Amino acid sequence: MGKPAMHAFLRLVAATILAFGLAGCTSVSYYAQSLEGHVNIMTARRDVVKLIDDPSTPETLRARMASARAIRNFAVDELALPDNNSYRSYVDVGREAVTWAVFAAPEFSLTPHEWCFPVYGCVPYRGYFSKKSAIEFAVELQRQELDVHVTGITAYSTLGWSSDPLLSTMLTQGDTYLAEVVFHELAHQLVYINGDAEFNEAFAVAVETTGVRKWLRAAGDTAGLRRYETDRKRRAEFLALVSQTRDELRQVYERSGSLDDLRAAKTAAIERLRTRYRRMRDSRWRGYRAYDTWFDAPINNATLAAISVYGDQVTAFLRLFNPCSGDYPRFFASVQQLGKLDKANRADALKAADTCYRSDQS
Repeated sequence: MGKPAMHAFLRLVAATILAFGLAGCTSVSYYAQSLEGHVNIMTARRDVVKLIDDPSTPETLRARMASARAIRNFAVDELALPDNNSYRSYVDVGREAVTWAVFAAPEFSLTPHEWCFPVYGCVPYRGYFSKKSAIEFAVELQRQELDVHVTGITAYSTLGWSSDPLLSTMLTQGDTYLAEVVFHELAHQLVYINGDAEFNEAFAVAVETTGVRKWLRAAGDTAGLRRYETDRKRRAEFLALVSQTRDELRQVYERSGSLDDLRAAKTAAIERLRTRYRRMRDSRWRGYRAYDTWFDAPINNATLAAISVYGDQVTAFLRLFNPCSGDYPRFFASVQQLGKLDKANRADALKAADTCYRSDQS
């Protein structure tokens, strides 16, 4: 780690210690595992260019690094994303996920529980570098009668505080997925509003979506673009199913009735979701089964809340991107203007936004 990166990282450490130092043993313990996990990754980084040039690098890894370098350069040259040392190094983390996120929500509410941190603000999840620790925390939350969801994460962002590396977990699903993740995480470095995870994640998804489309077109990969658009359509249809179920559950939770009646109605709504999915999978999707794992796992309010964080506002961001005519700096400026609004007004302003930022705007 070079001196500038080390100094930035130490500022993050200092800020976090200051915030957590007075918060009790549990918070200090949680911070300690976060710091240790991140430091272990940062100290294991290997330069991408050196890996490509090193004749001892396995050919498969060399090819993936070459693709990653091209994707990283495209992010700067064509998408106006930050030009820094992030994603110019590589770490093999030696496991299926780099971190595990724990989501929680009340038994009869779709509003996720939030945890607040320095730098990042309040977010609807808590991340662990150890799967065992994540599960232990989830069990603790379940004892508090909360719905809980634990999921593996392939990448995370320090928002530019340190030079985030490429991770082996980002290389498991092909170059299109790698491009998605790199564009998404770099977008977080550019725009991040403390305490508004839905805004931040939807913005990053919009950048990854438009960015991958532009990347595939630039490569002349028409077949890849067709596959990507098909995947995006399926994703939108999946989100529509989840949204329908969330609407049904809101109506359930607004009713008066016994706990047994509420639980039965909740279970019935979730089973209808599974039934609608199987019908769509076997007909319109012609047997495409990539979402089976999600539907086969337990579904509860925390699971549905996790999906909503990443999906609810994406359409509004993509609609805002259109009048910008592919001009990323203007799109980013438009989003930054929305970010200056207070949270209570931001979502409504995003939905109503139909013009792109102009340099003569105040």
